[in-house]
Amino acid sequence: MKNDLGLLPLGDILKQATAPGGKGVLSKLHGELQAATKPLTRVQNRLLEPCPEHDNEICFQHSVLCQTGLPYRDPGEAIRHWQRTQGNAMLVVQAGEVLQPQTGTTIEVGLPWGPKPRLILAHLNAEALRLGSPEIAVQDSLSAFVKRIRGFDGGREIRMFKDQLTRLSNAEIRLAFLQGDRLKQINTHVVTGFELWLPKDDRQRVLWPSTVRLSSEYFESLKQHAVPLNEADLGALAHTAMGLDIYAWLAQRLHRIDPRKPAFIAWSNLKEQFGPDYRQMFNFKREFRKTLVQVERRYRTDRIELDGRGMTARNSPPPVDKRFMVISNPTAKKTNA
Repeated sequence: MKNDLGLLPLGDILKQATAPGGKGVLSKLHGELQAATKPLTRVQNRLLEPCPEHDNEICFQHSVLCQTGLPYRDPGEAIRHWQRTQGNAMLVVQAGEVLQPQTGTTIEVGLPWGPKPRLILAHLNAEALRLGSPEIAVQDSLSAFVKRIRGFDGGREIRMFKDQLTRLSNAEIRLAFLQGDRLKQINTHVVTGFELWLPKDDRQRVLWPSTVRLSSEYFESLKQHAVPLNEADLGALAHTAMGLDIYAWLAQRLHRIDPRKPAFIAWSNLKEQFGPDYRQMFNFKREFRKTLVQVERRYRTDRIELDGRGMTARNSPPPVDKRFMVISNPTAKKTNA
């Protein structure tokens, strides 16, 4: 019988090592012991450890973006259009251009992709709702957010976030969702106004927004359809775009399930939402299962099960307690819901 580390008792190991053909048993044991005691990676630590410096910070995502998502990977400069439809929600993103004032010309910027624009939107949404204003000074607040969420202070990480903010700021985004028999659609740049840092030299190709202003249409819709997310959870999942999408979807979905009747989501529907770029269902299932394990290390009150047919989801508390949900008037005091 093996012990808690999955290893045989020492007496059995010695018998195998001294038996004919037992050469290599001890070296195998050494490898297993190293694997069992291997230090956790930075990602594993983020998933498991509490984050007291921002554990009570709340971010928000628009409900449409909890059901649909931006590209996981860089689709390349040639791809200028992105569309996703899931259930009663639709997202359309058109890549934009940025003016280069020195030359009077425009430069095409690519589509926003990966974890960073998801994190940026969650932060911008939270700042706008907290301040009760669609205008956000991102130069200081975004840097502080990145430091909290990723543990970095300046350098390459900040530049990568600013690049994704530039892509997001210049993209034309359409959000649409059905409410009963009525279709509501927003056609806008989520960010309609921004101030720019001028480049320090001619080699700096992209200009960085320092102050952004959310469109009035998006801001008004956000106040009605904001889904609260725990900033510490986003920080723990900041390495995985799929993980952020799964977490936001569960936060938006689980607490709305009828307590008397579980919801069933087939693997084909899960793949349509989270893995349309995977050619083989087998590969998608493997990645989804692995990512869901990471999500559930943060969202511990979820009640979901996976089997060969798909996911069974039951009514679960949201990851953010109702008493922490923001009130759009920043002068109002938070009260228990």
